[in-house]
Amino acid sequence: MNKLDFVSDDIPNEVQKYNSEIKQLEVGKSGKVGILEIELKQGNNKTTITKQFSQVPLQIQRAIYPEESLPGMAYLYIISPSGGILQGDRYKIDVTLKNNATSHITTQGATRIYSMNSNFASQITNITVDDNCYLEYIPDQIIPYQNSRYYQKVNLNVHDNATMIYSEVLAPGRMAMNEYFDYDICYLRTYCKNQENQFRCLENMKIEPKNQNLTSSGVLGKYKIVGTVYILTKKECISELENMINDNLEKLEEVSIGTSILPNESGVIVKILGNSTEDIFATIYNTLKITRKKILGARFSKIRKN
Repeated sequence: MNKLDFVSDDIPNEVQKYNSEIKQLEVGKSGKVGILEIELKQGNNKTTITKQFSQVPLQIQRAIYPEESLPGMAYLYIISPSGGILQGDRYKIDVTLKNNATSHITTQGATRIYSMNSNFASQITNITVDDNCYLEYIPDQIIPYQNSRYYQKVNLNVHDNATMIYSEVLAPGRMAMNEYFDYDICYLRTYCKNQENQFRCLENMKIEPKNQNLTSSGVLGKYKIVGTVYILTKKECISELENMINDNLEKLEEVSIGTSILPNESGVIVKILGNSTEDIFATIYNTLKITRKKILGARFSKIRKN
């Protein structure tokens, strides 16, 4: 397996400078290629996995159907037996929804980016949501350990007549160990287009704690955790949906929240700053609850992870 096939061709220079040669190593060592490919379709009012391929350290659990209000919605959990991402690791995830599929995808736990003394780690995620499909992609938080280097690119290909809710949460490090902003770089890039390859939105978030003053006004200020929710849906829903989110979330005191309509009225972005992952995810779940009710007319129940 050629690792170059799993590295984006537009890795920014700030990350590329760490790209020293790392060979594929044996089990338990760093420098792995993880692959996960999933296709979901609806049939008989139930969304099922119709195609699946995985290569450790990426795996997917079987679909479950826990929602009473949406009995046909498939819930999937992405898991990794390695427990985290190591230096030189290259992950690639492909998710496709077709034929009116509805799904909620999350991770088994936080994405831990382990300490590194050479190279960097990357994860490229390609998500395609076809006509009249609905996807909630809500992974747990990213936790960059001391001296880690991480590049993530998420390509969202969402049909104008479909809906996708995608979130990401970046923690400052292992807060329980009093480790805050000790990593080298975390570069998160999100790019979205529609079924005709027309641009919908692009965002780059680069944090280099050793070269930036993150406590300054206009960066993170008094907060340590940043969350983002992208809601990509039909144009006729956008304005009302943003108003509903603002009306519901403006009273929260634990977090600072801002919303904006994406270019060409293609969706809504919600930015969340806070000091507790619980508070951040409470806001994300609340946003998801509002959106699901608006788009599908159904309730959302927070999923327990044990």
